[in-house]
Amino acid sequence: MTWISLIVLGLILVFIVRQSAARVSQTPWWLLWLVLMLPAFFIAGWLLLLGNTPVPSGWLILIFVSSSVLYLVLLRRGQSSLPAPPPPPLTDNGKLLNQEEETQLQSCFPWGMYYLQQIEYRPQAVICRGQLRGDANQVYETVERNIAQRFGDRFLVMFQMGLRNKPFFALIPRDRLPQPQQLFRPGLSLGLLTLTFFTTTVAGLALVAPDLTAAELRLNPSLLWQGLPYSVSLLLILGIHELGHFATAWYYGVKATLPYFIPLPFAMGTLGAFIQMRSPVPHRRALFDISIAGPIAGLIVTLPILVWGLQQSEVVQLPVNASGQPLNPHLFSPRISILFTLIAKAIFGTALKSNSALHLHPMAVAGVLGLVVTALNLMPVGQLDGGHIVHGMYGHRTGAVIGQVSRLLVLILSFIQPWLFVWALILFFMPAFDEPALNDVSELDNWRDALGLMALVLLLLIIFPVPGPLAALLLPTHPMP
Repeated sequence: MTWISLIVLGLILVFIVRQSAARVSQTPWWLLWLVLMLPAFFIAGWLLLLGNTPVPSGWLILIFVSSSVLYLVLLRRGQSSLPAPPPPPLTDNGKLLNQEEETQLQSCFPWGMYYLQQIEYRPQAVICRGQLRGDANQVYETVERNIAQRFGDRFLVMFQMGLRNKPFFALIPRDRLPQPQQLFRPGLSLGLLTLTFFTTTVAGLALVAPDLTAAELRLNPSLLWQGLPYSVSLLLILGIHELGHFATAWYYGVKATLPYFIPLPFAMGTLGAFIQMRSPVPHRRALFDISIAGPIAGLIVTLPILVWGLQQSEVVQLPVNASGQPLNPHLFSPRISILFTLIAKAIFGTALKSNSALHLHPMAVAGVLGLVVTALNLMPVGQLDGGHIVHGMYGHRTGAVIGQVSRLLVLILSFIQPWLFVWALILFFMPAFDEPALNDVSELDNWRDALGLMALVLLLLIIFPVPGPLAALLLPTHPMP
């Protein structure tokens, strides 16, 4: 399991580095990847030389800190060598706007809604500062409409929160924005889905017949049918999750790609799926709705699959000499998650004891992975669904602070829940900030704030193991009959 985790970590970090860090630094992406993988290489070397001897925590912390510092140094050095982008076309007075256009811009701000006090010219934008006197939504819509009437589609209008909670407008020339990429690639989406369907079906077969050899499978390919309950269930969970994002994005007019599945030729058969948003999000309400729609949609599918799968599963006795194998589907610990324990207790009742384990049906395994996917996506960090959710609830900067604290808390929790350790490392190298909405000042209504808090509570219920007092209440200590 450790080797599989290290390989998965390497693959995920390749994707993260190439998609994020490599875009803002001239340092070769493979060098950044090697630095990030130093802790993984250290663990791999330790396992090769010393077997299952535990790695001293002090050494692990030292190599992790060293890797982080070296990564940041290389990233910053690459950023300092980036060529400056060419400036946008200027007027005769050396500014983005001439005197007449500046006068027109001033008239775009009704003094009773947003009292304009200062116009600043930056190389890539025009900054308008003033006092907000009306509802942020109405102010943005009015100002954006007025600017469009006078300047056409020349500027992208952003409404952001500045220092000391003073909102300002930023007008960015559209010719400086990244060129739009091809939105739909149905061939690529379908190809990845087909490949992932195959890899998850093979993974499902391995759950049913773990001792099956490749030679036996070649002689009888029809055995693959036994892997379908797992693969169909898991792909349905992942697909509905991403379609929740996709449908909500298009509802708000945000362009989004089709879901892309990530095949994995071992372990669970996939690293999940994702979509990409290719146009700005209009406001924090849309950002919140798009982000939370995926976990809600996925959970709606996950719960019935998990319940049905558990009904087909079997309660077994935990061996006396077993130290605990929480992720072993044939000897699954029901105490791994508060939410899972509550669901399992509701299904098995008094048959579930403190010395019980579960032999999971493949659909139950898919349901458990559905809970894991929901929890990992709800982590309130950067580009994850949870990061967007706290951004929508508390604003861009506060959301980033919450993300930084969450990284540390997940790393600490991983010493209690070892299955979180790889994810804790990945969180540390994810960008802390996500993209701001065009109107990043307007706040959410009360029911969305409540829904966001419920999502964070759900995250805690999934990732926290059952505490002792609750375990004593739900899982009696007397032996199984």
